[in-house]
Amino acid sequence: MKNNRRGTDNMMFENFAQLAELVKQMPQKTKVAVAAAEDRHTLEAITTAVKDGLVEAVLIGEEAKIAEILAELGEKKENYEMITAADIDQCLEIAVKLVNDKKAGAIMKGKLETGQLMKAILNKENNLRKGGLISLVGFYECPNYHKMFAVSDVAMNTYPDFEGKRAILENAVEVLHKTGVEDPKVAVLCAVEKYNPKMKETVDAAALKELNQKGEISGCTVEGPISLDLAVVKESAAIKGFESPVAGDADLLIVPDLVSGNLMVKALTELGGCTTAGLMVGAKVPIILVSRAAAASDKYYSIALAAYTGGIK
Repeated sequence: MKNNRRGTDNMMFENFAQLAELVKQMPQKTKVAVAAAEDRHTLEAITTAVKDGLVEAVLIGEEAKIAEILAELGEKKENYEMITAADIDQCLEIAVKLVNDKKAGAIMKGKLETGQLMKAILNKENNLRKGGLISLVGFYECPNYHKMFAVSDVAMNTYPDFEGKRAILENAVEVLHKTGVEDPKVAVLCAVEKYNPKMKETVDAAALKELNQKGEISGCTVEGPISLDLAVVKESAAIKGFESPVAGDADLLIVPDLVSGNLMVKALTELGGCTTAGLMVGAKVPIILVSRAAAASDKYYSIALAAYTGGIK
């Protein structure tokens, strides 16, 4: 990847390998509460991250099963803090308490359904929400793009309305600020780059851009409506005569809905050879929620991303 991402408006790391190295150098290690840790893929990722000095971990769940999997991975259970829980609800109750007691700085999903985790996060009595929308921000390192970029929301909010899109954008911008991007270039994606009152996506995109120009959405430069090709390929923007500082240089892609976003990012990883990491944001601490089918590197770098962004205040 080209070394053109240094400077006040660029990420502090050029790729995920550099991110991991930065996390290793952080003096205070984030403790990750792994809920229902009796899952081989999850344990493989978190134990590797612990051994590499990225994070500390507390493994919550069926202690005997966790110990069995650790042994299969060549790990000694004595090297890990474990808390026994009778069921999923108790796993989540313990993880929530660790966060609220400031004994954990991130939560990682183990062998449980996303819906179960979300129920615990959204429960007002658990005091995990910061007050706004919960959304997922994915970061991508792709061979055919000149820098790392983020996409949101591709897993949590199905068909967000205008206010939902605004919250998704602002959540993602906050994370990008923590990675060192002081003025993220935000592309609010649509099928076309022209305003069309019959296409709600373009109406919302234009409204987000207007709020940015008025200063009501700050800390970033918003462009929309804009198509994907114009957001990431300067030549395409030049051919179409589309002038914008975001064109061909987007740091953040805001998708119109979960379906289009999910299809796009799976194409990036499965067909485009991109490496990814993702976090649920909008809660008091980062939530590491990665598909069980995801590559081991995706889980590992998601842990690193949680430690890096969660550790910066």
